[in-house]
Amino acid sequence: MASHDYDIGIIGGGAAGLTITAGAARLGARTLLIEKEPLLGGDCLHTGCVPSKTLIRTARVCHAIRQSSRYGLPAAEMGPVDFSRVAERIREVIARIQEHDSVERFCRLGAEVRFGRPEFTDEHTILLDGERLSARTWVIATGSSPAPPRQEFLNRITCLTNRDLFTLPALPSSMIILGAGPIAMEMAQAFCRLGTTVDVVQRSGQILSKEDRDMADLVMAAMAEEGVRFHLDATVVDAGERGGRPRITIEDREGARSTLEAEAVLLAQGRIANTDTLGLAEISLDHDGRGIAVDSRMRTNHRHIYAAGDVTGRYQFTHAAGYEGGIVVSNAIFRLPRKADYTWMPWCTYTDPELASIGMNEKRAAGAGIGYTVWSEEFAANDRALTEGSGTGRLKMLLNEREKVIGVQIAGPRAGELISEWAVILGGRVKLSTLAGLVHPYPTLSEINKRVAGTVLSTRIFSDRVRKGLRFFFRLKGPAGDPCSRNR
Repeated sequence: MASHDYDIGIIGGGAAGLTITAGAARLGARTLLIEKEPLLGGDCLHTGCVPSKTLIRTARVCHAIRQSSRYGLPAAEMGPVDFSRVAERIREVIARIQEHDSVERFCRLGAEVRFGRPEFTDEHTILLDGERLSARTWVIATGSSPAPPRQEFLNRITCLTNRDLFTLPALPSSMIILGAGPIAMEMAQAFCRLGTTVDVVQRSGQILSKEDRDMADLVMAAMAEEGVRFHLDATVVDAGERGGRPRITIEDREGARSTLEAEAVLLAQGRIANTDTLGLAEISLDHDGRGIAVDSRMRTNHRHIYAAGDVTGRYQFTHAAGYEGGIVVSNAIFRLPRKADYTWMPWCTYTDPELASIGMNEKRAAGAGIGYTVWSEEFAANDRALTEGSGTGRLKMLLNEREKVIGVQIAGPRAGELISEWAVILGGRVKLSTLAGLVHPYPTLSEINKRVAGTVLSTRIFSDRVRKGLRFFFRLKGPAGDPCSRNR
């Protein structure tokens, strides 16, 4: 057996890479972690999830202050937002979380941490700053980056990405956002709430195109009411600058053109895998523009090389990366043939209302040819939502032909928290009858989960057949007519 410097080498210090590094080192493997950036934590910590959710919270507070009269309070006056202070708070939150993702922590666990840009020279060896390092097993967890402009003419103007948003020196007075995916929608609402005039340009006729239209429209309607302007079915056909300000020309489905001008343009048209500098072609590792091809055990076409996280082009969520990291540890360290199963992978877009999903929605069920029925509950009937002034939204549950749950979508307050109960229910194969019989505290938003389960069961329990059976066996006297008429 060949001798290598390390049992396992991990390239990339984001969610997947750190999960694998911690697991491998704690299990006694000689572990090497390589990160190209000067700090560990990856895109999620520095330019993604953490700063964006911190910004969203600040924007939500700002919006609540402006809406104070809705809650019976005196109208409050909000001065202009000093974005430098917002950015300072974002840096403080990142620094606090960075302590958990520090080099010192992983060194204490037993891993060696190096910084630089590695390149494969053969299937077991990489070149790092002129030094050759070998490992029996390698893991590629290099993440993803914002996709470049789709049209060449967009290079004539300065386009921001999520990497630029959280360190802006001042709040833009106006912003054009190209794209309508989760990042675009979260930032559109956040900047609008802070005081930026926001225009969203989307090629298709729907925002959040992977979601069901009715659920995405709930989110869009709420954002439009707050002032976000949407240009759907619109294609960008030209771009330039006037007086130092970017200008975008768009064309609608009928061919009519219009021009948008703003202080800033945010490019949010997808992401690409970070694979260019790794030398993957030199070792004939299967990959394309979408990412690195892996099997259900996260193995590439070289069985000792794994890939996990955004770089695979699958589910580009931090929690998915962490899950895949656990799959790699099971296979590479324990040598147990554990396979990734994405059936009940949840996700959430953190707009207001939030939009969370698990399993199949109507689009995916129809595309798979699966018959289904839809059961829904409105937040307008949830007492806690009404007390908080958050009655906008809906829970939608899909049952297959055997009346088994195949998916749940929630557009409403704290949907990301509510979907977690469904992750337990569906992942643990809990019956709807069990959920309907659980006692939830009152008043809570989570009662909506129990209520939709109870609605399904009530159609069986309160059927004509059951009523007739009870009347026959227990001599029930039947309806009392119209008892309310006696009090008129």
